[in-house]
This record gives sequence, structure tokens and C-alpha cells, in this order.
Amino acid sequence: MMSTPTKIRSLEDLQAVAKDSQKSGTQSITISVCSDTSCLAYKSGPLHEALKQEIEKKKDNRLVLKCTGCHGFCERGPVVMVFPQGYCYLNVAAQDAADIVEKALQGKPVERLLYKNEDGSLAQTKEEIPFYAHQQMVILGDNPKIDPKSIQDYINMGGYQALAKVLAEANPQKVIDQVKESGLRGRGGGGFPTGLKWEFTRKAEGSPKYVIVNADEGDPGAFMDRSILDGNPHSVIEGLMIGAYAIGSNQGFIYIRQEYPLAVEIIREAIAQAREYGLIGQDIMGSGFHFDLKVHRGAGAFVSGESSALTSAIEGFVGEPRLKYIHTSDSGLWAKPTNLNNVETWANVPLIIKNGPQWFKKMGTEGSSGTKIFSLVGKVNNTGLVEVPMGITLRDIIFNIGGGIKDGKQFKAVQTGGPSGGVLPAELLDLPVDFDELDKAGSMMGSGGMIVMDETSCMVNVAHYFVKFLADESCGKCVPCREGLRQILYIYDRIISGKAKEEDLKLLADTAMLLEEAALCALGSTAPNIILSTLKYFREEYEAHIYYRRCPALVCKPLIKYRIDEQKCTGCRVCVDPCPVDAIKGTPKKPHTVDQALCTQCGTCEQVCPDKFSAVYRQTGLVEAEKVKVSNNKQN
Repeated sequence: MMSTPTKIRSLEDLQAVAKDSQKSGTQSITISVCSDTSCLAYKSGPLHEALKQEIEKKKDNRLVLKCTGCHGFCERGPVVMVFPQGYCYLNVAAQDAADIVEKALQGKPVERLLYKNEDGSLAQTKEEIPFYAHQQMVILGDNPKIDPKSIQDYINMGGYQALAKVLAEANPQKVIDQVKESGLRGRGGGGFPTGLKWEFTRKAEGSPKYVIVNADEGDPGAFMDRSILDGNPHSVIEGLMIGAYAIGSNQGFIYIRQEYPLAVEIIREAIAQAREYGLIGQDIMGSGFHFDLKVHRGAGAFVSGESSALTSAIEGFVGEPRLKYIHTSDSGLWAKPTNLNNVETWANVPLIIKNGPQWFKKMGTEGSSGTKIFSLVGKVNNTGLVEVPMGITLRDIIFNIGGGIKDGKQFKAVQTGGPSGGVLPAELLDLPVDFDELDKAGSMMGSGGMIVMDETSCMVNVAHYFVKFLADESCGKCVPCREGLRQILYIYDRIISGKAKEEDLKLLADTAMLLEEAALCALGSTAPNIILSTLKYFREEYEAHIYYRRCPALVCKPLIKYRIDEQKCTGCRVCVDPCPVDAIKGTPKKPHTVDQALCTQCGTCEQVCPDKFSAVYRQTGLVEAEKVKVSNNKQN
């Protein structure tokens, strides 16, 4: 076996490291354990230890155990794959370790751990599982084969060859032209053409220039960027360095959320390894290109994901946005030309350079090329991380990949784009998912959050939740956002508590549109998406709340009452003790009642009532006489 060079000084050195690593793995049997955050929560840590012990017992040098990043199918974690066959095991536990190791040596699968299709057949590999079969994993595809703490694994998969190619050709403008030709658009929310942004920064006057990875992923339910950093950090570093070379930058930063400790640990180790191999530092690969990279931990403010707020935070100031007529590409970090892209955008760059812009353009649509990673969560059977070509329909993602709605319920809506995105109803399930189509429909791509909702979701309540989130996260610097969101929140509070009037609907829409036009940054200007889209597609729910004091989904507490069906109640008293306010009244073996003057609508009684009785139910809306009165007011 050839010894690894202390420093990689040329493309030849890089290829030698890859060749050396590939030789050592030709006869190996690799057991790959997903060790990303979600699978760790499912106890993949003890599973890894159990597999390690079983491998040590066998004393077979062919066996290799890897901790890897996210495999995607989070709903069925921990996920384990065995190579070279590619066997894919789901819901694996520590007690399965002995069988996995034994069968791996025999080259056979552990059938009880395989995915079972609806027809009863077993899916041995990832490609045979519907969740994976409908995806196109370009960025996430190598995750099961790469230990994120091993630079050699990344090099073995062709890593850093795109950087070597760029440095060898010594033509920064060609790099920018390739990225422009590929049609790559920013995956962080705005969808701005990446190559054009690079060109603006390169042509901007002033030095030094800076490049930044925006890993401030603050959307509720989103974990795309975290999973890329956890699973393949060197792909982001390589993309960043290619961009830095093209722009003319020698200093980069990775701005990462404080709440991502595992990702911080992994990216710091990746930087240290790249520096040790000479891939970060002075005269990289003998090209004369110098580059240094630092990690900056964010303070958890959602608004810091905005470019100018992010640069302010790196400088040590409060993360607040500034006026938009000053572009970051002209005056960003320390008033110098600065280029920001999010994690997924940077990870695409080495693939474009390696495979060519036309390869990238073949995926996706004319205006939105490539693939996109989504975190598919909510009331869907198969939650997890999915990577699909742009232009795929919502229906394909939710039903073919996501496996449909949980518990046989009906699909109601899907929210895309995080808190700043909109909600799309069932009639738009066949909408192609790309930047332009989502925008036309009143939502947005955002960074890739996708929350599925069923018939039990109240759209007024959903909008209220996200408006409250944005109001809490607003930095307060501009009046439209600070006061506008607060006033909108007051209106929602009135609606869900049954105190709103008909004119509140117009006031809600008018305030949202004012905020859209006048807010300083994207947090405020995109906040109306959730308001206007729910008003557009689910107006009848708003009207039910206002005119009939009724929540059709039985969610808004002030509008519901818990009652006990006297025909079903046996007086078992199971609900009596759990009630925190002693609102359940009655004697044993006789029907009970709920004292509405004491009830706080906590729902405990409904939760504990035995299924065989189901005597507790929710009631919403006004009595008939009150409905007529409110309807008359509406007409008047």
C-alpha cells in the first residue's frame, strides 16, 4: 500500500491518495450506519457499538464499519446499508448486530430487516424501496459511503478533483461561465442565479473579497443543510473554494447555527483535515492560490439568515439587516465585496465543474435546473430527507415518495418554503415544484422545508403559528415588520378566540400587503405569503371562525368545548383524576359531564377516554339562534 502524501501538491498527488484508498477497499465488506441527528435519536449510537463488538469477535479484516451522514429515510431509522451488495436495513436495533455481521460475511441479507412492499415482496436495496426509487440523489447519493470525519473517503469518491481541475486551468472567468451556463440558482430561498452573483462579486471594486457559507438554517421542520454538513462536509468546502478562486477571494467563513453541535464538530474536523493535506492554506496544489476558512457560530436568530444581518453577526454586531440598495456583493463583510450562498448551493458546485453544466441542466426545468433537497415532514407516512429533480409535482413527492397521508386521512395542504412560504391546497397537488411555479402559486421554494397537513389541521391556526414565529424572530429594526407583524398577530388572536369582526379580514389582507411592500428585509416582505395564501385558498375557514365562531378542524381552543356523550359514557371515571381543574363531574357507573365554567380545553379527558367508549368529543360553533344573528350582521 502506498503511503499517503503529507501534502497534496498536485492533481497527481490527489489521484494517488484516491487510488491508494480504493485499493484498500476492494475486498472490504462495509457496514454503513446512519449516525445523523435523527438516527442518533433512534439509538444508532448503541447500534454502532454493538456492530463494533460483533466485528471484533469475527477478527475478519474484510469487515469495515462506518458512521455516516443521513441516508434520508428518517421515519424508519436507524438505517444500515451493507456494501458491496447494497442491502438496506430499516428500523435496526442493537440486538440485530450479530445477524447483520454474520449475514454480511455470507453475502446474504437479513430478510426481517428489509423493507416490505405492499404486495409482500422484500426490497433488498435502496433502489427497490419506493421512498428512494422516485428520488434522484445527486448531492445525498454518496452519504451512505462516506464517513464525514474521513477526508480519504471523500477523495476516494472523486472529491477535490473539481478544485484541482479549476486550479490547473487557472481561468476564474471560465468557472463563473460554467456555473452561469448550468443555471444553478441559490438554494437558500431567493433563487438568485449563482453564477451571476459570483460575477458581480468578482467585478466589484475593493479587496479583500470574502465568501461565506450560510448554514443558518432556522426554518421549523427543516434540516437539509444540517444533513449535508453532517454527511458530506468536504463537498461544501470544495464548492466554497472553487467559488473563492473564481471570485478572487482568499478568506471564507462558514456561518452555522449554535443549535447544530454535531455539524459544527464535523465541519471543524473536515477543515482541519483539509488543512493537514494542504488543501487549505498557502499555495494550494502548487497553483499560487491561498485560502483560509473559519467557522462562525450563530446566536440562533432567524433573521441572521438574511445576508446583511449575517455579515453583521460575523463582524460581532447584532444580526440586523440593512437597506437593500447596498448589495452584499459590493459591500458586505467589513464593507468589502462578499458572496454568500447556502450549504446546498455550494455542494452543487463541484458536481457542475466535474460533470459539466449541460449535465446539470438536463435535470430539472428550463428555469430551475438541477435537483432540490426537501425535508418532508408533517402528516405524511414517510418523513425524511428527499432529493428530487426540479419540476417534480407535489403529488409525486407527497404520495409516491412520502407514501401518502398518515392514518388514512385526507390531504389538506402543504406548506413550502418555511415560515415565509405559503400553503398550497389539494387542487394544486399537480403543481411542478420549481422556483417560478411555487412563486406564482403564492408560496416559495425557500430553503426546502415541506410540511404536509391533513384534514385535522386548521389553516387559520397554522397561519397564526407562523406569524407568531416571525413576530418573535423579527429584529424590530424597521417599523413595517416590527409593528405590522404585531398588528397581524392581534388580528389572528381575535379570529381564533371568536372575537373578530368581518372587517378584520380586509384589515388582515391590507396589512399583509403593506408589509410585503415596505419591509426592510425578506423576513418581513415574505411573511405575508402564509397570510395571503391561506386567505386565498382557505377563506371559508376564516369566515367560519368569524361568522359562526366555529373551527372546522376542531383545533382553536377558545372555539371548542369538550363534552361527554351520555349514551356512551359508562361512568368508568378514567377521565376524572387526570383532569387538572376537576371539571369532570359525576358519580361512578353513571354518565359524567364537563363543567364548562372550569374547563380549560386542555383535551386530557379526550386523550384518556378508552377507545372502546370514545365518549368524550369536541364541539365547536355557535348555537343556531346565534348563527342567524351573526349571519344577519354579515348581510347588513
